[in-house]
Amino acid sequence: MTRVRVAREIARRWVAEVGSGLPGFGGAFLTGSVLWSPADAVLATSSDVDVMVVLDIPEPPVKPGKLLYSGVLLEISYMSGERLASAEDILGDYHLAGSFHLPGVLADPGGRLTALHEVVAREFADRRRVLRRCGAAMDVVRRGITGMDEAAPPVDQVMSWLFGTGVTTHVLLVAGLRNPTVRRRYEAVRELLAVHGMLDRHEALLELLGCGGLGAARVAGHLEVLERVFDAAKDVQAASYPFSSDISEAARPLSIDGSRELIARGLHREAVFWLVATYARCLKKLSLAGAPTGPYEEGFRALLADLDAETFADRWRRGQRVLDALPDLWHTAETLAPG
Repeated sequence: MTRVRVAREIARRWVAEVGSGLPGFGGAFLTGSVLWSPADAVLATSSDVDVMVVLDIPEPPVKPGKLLYSGVLLEISYMSGERLASAEDILGDYHLAGSFHLPGVLADPGGRLTALHEVVAREFADRRRVLRRCGAAMDVVRRGITGMDEAAPPVDQVMSWLFGTGVTTHVLLVAGLRNPTVRRRYEAVRELLAVHGMLDRHEALLELLGCGGLGAARVAGHLEVLERVFDAAKDVQAASYPFSSDISEAARPLSIDGSRELIARGLHREAVFWLVATYARCLKKLSLAGAPTGPYEEGFRALLADLDAETFADRWRRGQRVLDALPDLWHTAETLAPG
C-alpha cells in the first residue's frame, strides 16, 4: 500500500530528477485527487498522481501522460506559464483554482507559484468567486453541446456531446467546493448531493447522460466489450494523440479495473461516463495509428444506443435537453455555493 504522502514525494522526486530539466521549466504543482486527499489516505490502485509542469514557452509539447515512476503511476501534463498571469485569472478557472487553493507546489524556482497559492487559498471559498467558476463550467457545457459538428468523425461528435454533458457534474462540484474530478465525476457529485439531501438532482444528471435506467448487468457487459478493444489499442503507437497513454497497460487499473470496481459497488450508472470516454479514445487511437476499427465499432454503437445517443440526431437532441436543464442546474449550484 502506498500512502498519499509517499505518492506526493515520489511526484516531487520526478520533478527534481526529470521535469526540472525540461526546456523552459518554470515549476510544477499537484492537481487532481492526490492533492485533495488526506496525506495518510491509501492511494487507490485505480488512481494516478497528476503533476502539472509549467513551461515558460508559448506552446508546450504534447504531454507525456501516464508513466510509472518508483512504483507510482504519474500523469504528467504541461501548461504554458502564460496561463498563470495573475491570481485573479486562476480564481476564475475552476481547474486551476482547485489546484492552487491547497499546498501542492512541487517546485517553484521563481517563487511565483507559492505567491499565487497564498492568494488563491485566501479567496477560494468567496461566494462571488465560486459562482464565477461555476459560470465558467456552465460555459464549457454550452461549448461542448453546441460545438458538435455533424461533419466530424462520429468519435469526435461523441466526445463533444459526452464531455459537454459530463461537465454538468463539475458545475455542482465546484459550487460545493469539491474536486472537479474527471473519471469519477458522477460518483463524486453523488456523494456531494447525498450530503445535502439532493439525490433527486443526481438522478436528473444521470438521465441527462442517458444512463438513468441502465442495469448493472448491461453496464458490465459493455465493460467486457470495452476490455477487448482496450487490449487491441493499448500497444499501438499514436504519438501525436495526447490521450495515447490513457490507453496503455499502465492505465488499465484506472480505465478498466476502476470501472469494474464502481460496478461492483453498485455505482454502475456512475461508471458509464468513463466507459464511453475510454471506448471513444480506444477507437481514436486505433484510427490515428492506422489500425482497423471495424471489429470494435458495433460494440461502441451498442453502448451509445443504450444511452439514446447512437446517431448525430440523437446526440443533438440529448444535448438540447442538457441546455434546457441549465437554469435548474444553476439554481442548484447557487444553493450549494457557500453563503
